[in-house]
Amino acid sequence: MKPKALVLQAHGSNRDVDAIEALTRAGANATGIPLNELRGNKTLLSEFQLLVIPGGFSYADALGAGKLLALDLKSYFVNEISAFVESGKPVIGICNGFQALVKAGILPGNHDGATLTFNTQGHFECRWVTLQPVSQKCIWTSGLDEFIECPIAHGEGNFQTSEFFPLSSLLENDQIALAYIGTDGFPANGEYPINPNGSMLDIAGVCNLHGNVLGLMPHPENHIHPYQHPQWTRRINPHSGLALFKNGVKYASHA
Repeated sequence: MKPKALVLQAHGSNRDVDAIEALTRAGANATGIPLNELRGNKTLLSEFQLLVIPGGFSYADALGAGKLLALDLKSYFVNEISAFVESGKPVIGICNGFQALVKAGILPGNHDGATLTFNTQGHFECRWVTLQPVSQKCIWTSGLDEFIECPIAHGEGNFQTSEFFPLSSLLENDQIALAYIGTDGFPANGEYPINPNGSMLDIAGVCNLHGNVLGLMPHPENHIHPYQHPQWTRRINPHSGLALFKNGVKYASHA
């Protein structure tokens, strides 16, 4: 039986349909539900096996990217989201959804002091990037041995931590899920535009301690068909982002 996936729709989110299509192609029964509808029936969340907080510009990024959506998650759904995460069900936040998960304290989840701030180049970045799956703990990236190519579109994707955050814990706990790399497979080492936003350790995505919650800035849902790649007419074999969603759906079907 196909697992049920909920794609949360907030005012300004614009990648919800893309996420629904990616989940459907990955084998899930995906449904988009507006945030206001979920407020009226909070128990609805427990009926799903997978949760997606998609990208976009929720609430027009007022007060900062993802901040108001994070306040919604903390103010209205803190118990429901906590129960969902603690049950081990898969959760993924993409771009604006990643920002919301970080600012709501759900990611990285073990310490305060992590944030997604302005890109080091000081402007919005819209380009294709190459990602290396890193974490074997993260259920979304576990077992993936091929690169992922997909677009980014953000102005605040620079993952940084404060002096009080033990960055070593991300490494020790295998929480770095995805990293920016060159198309040749060599590490970005902070080099622009391979690392498009200046994130420390070339971090493109992180997971929680349990490994069921993933947040990432790039948009794998926008590369699930060969023709979406800018070089597909040259018959280059691009690395799709669909593998991430297949991992999440497969895990949800057995969770």
